[in-house]
Amino acid sequence: MNRRKKATFFYILLLTGLLGLWGCSSPDSASTLSSETEIVEAESSESENRPSSLVYESSIELQYAEQFSIDYYEGGYTMLTLSGGSRFLVIPEGKTDPEGVEADVVVLQRPIKNLYLVASSTMDMFNSLDALDAIRLSGQPEDGWYIEAAKEAMVSGDMLYAGKYNKPDYELILSQGCTLAIENMMISHAPEVIEKLEGFGIPVMIEYSSYESHPLGRVEWVKFFGALLGKEELAERVFDEQVEILNRVKADEKTEKTVAFFYITSNGMAQVRNTSDYVPKMIELAGGKYIFDELGDENTKRSTTNMQMEEFYHSAKDADYLIYNSSIDGGVHSIGELLEKCDLLEDFKAVQEGKVWCTTNDMYQQSMSIGYMIEDIHNMMSEDEGKQEDMRYLFRLE
Repeated sequence: MNRRKKATFFYILLLTGLLGLWGCSSPDSASTLSSETEIVEAESSESENRPSSLVYESSIELQYAEQFSIDYYEGGYTMLTLSGGSRFLVIPEGKTDPEGVEADVVVLQRPIKNLYLVASSTMDMFNSLDALDAIRLSGQPEDGWYIEAAKEAMVSGDMLYAGKYNKPDYELILSQGCTLAIENMMISHAPEVIEKLEGFGIPVMIEYSSYESHPLGRVEWVKFFGALLGKEELAERVFDEQVEILNRVKADEKTEKTVAFFYITSNGMAQVRNTSDYVPKMIELAGGKYIFDELGDENTKRSTTNMQMEEFYHSAKDADYLIYNSSIDGGVHSIGELLEKCDLLEDFKAVQEGKVWCTTNDMYQQSMSIGYMIEDIHNMMSEDEGKQEDMRYLFRLE
């Protein structure tokens, strides 16, 4: 065999061997190649869902709230920004976080679930949004709730008590796969809790609704949580219901009647609302006048002041109406019970004229009913007995 024929024969043998090896490759090898192909395809698909950067589209224009903002980006991405500086990027279901997200932005993936809700005023908002199933852990025990749906969720075990704001049950919180803790401003007294939760990889969101200057600013926080959950349209509707009630009240003539809002502390002092607080502003929106013109320092954000009874007597004895705040001590049911707490009140104009009212215990938890509370105060001052029969959060002391 000459050299050219030998070389040709050699190449034929080599090619045949390679083809044989390919044809005899094991099932495992084929599976590996298939898996690698699937991974490449999955990575390609994920890359298509991940935008290279956030492209701004629009923002929600808020009517009253000043403590948060909501911005929308292409692809259904939502940025929630709090007045304290915290930012939360909400990722639509089925998509991933975009490239280049700044390190201080907390990324949350829909569906939002397994929340630890400590800010009790927001429970009513979640209830209004038909979203109690997003809350797994509560900062209030069952008997601490006046919202029936929350009570029922705790009775059924759908919602578990995980400790108050300064003593959370970390073991339970971790075991339930908590994705976010929603706190109110009380958490500022326990910064170590924030540090520990974040150390476990659980982000903390602080809601600032108590800092809103307008009562309906508090209600408008339902839009914040609507944007978190992807329920913006429902949030808009339930908010508009409260705005309509306020507009109905404002359409009536103002009475300019004076009102004192208070409760008697265990050490015999009168706790009253500072002038900048939302309760005096509800009285004003209802057509009345809060008895204390310039009480408290607006810059401190404190909502109440404790007064010696002698000072309260001289300042409020001529008020046209008294409203006793029952949400702190459980309240009173008659003027006689009120006088047992402080007999000085017997000389008050409102007591002598029978114009003493009391709030229901659930007033503070019913954050989505502030419009109704304003309407109740308005009806109280109108002295229309027909309207007073439909009160929701006020009742007259006999």
